[in-house]
Amino acid sequence: MRTSLAGHGAALIATALLALAGCAGAPVQQMSDARQAINAAKAAGAADTAPEPLAQATESLANAEQALQRHDYRTARRKAEEAHAQAVTALNLASKATRP
Repeated sequence: MRTSLAGHGAALIATALLALAGCAGAPVQQMSDARQAINAAKAAGAADTAPEPLAQATESLANAEQALQRHDYRTARRKAEEAHAQAVTALNLASKATRP
């Protein structure tokens, strides 16, 4: 009985460590992707043609940066991914607006 409890405890610890490993690191790539998408949207004219999604992307990125400073990597990752998606929306709208 003691061996099965020890084995069960070890399995729980291993599972917890694996779950934490996925969220442990700073979301460097997601932050970079969001910044690049925002810059691309700005370059495409989204400030004039898609100001709302561009503003949302910029705000989400600012929130991601704040979370990163707090070492809240899960929130930072989520906010960076939101910023990227919003910036892509702004870029797509800007691209459509500039097509003849």
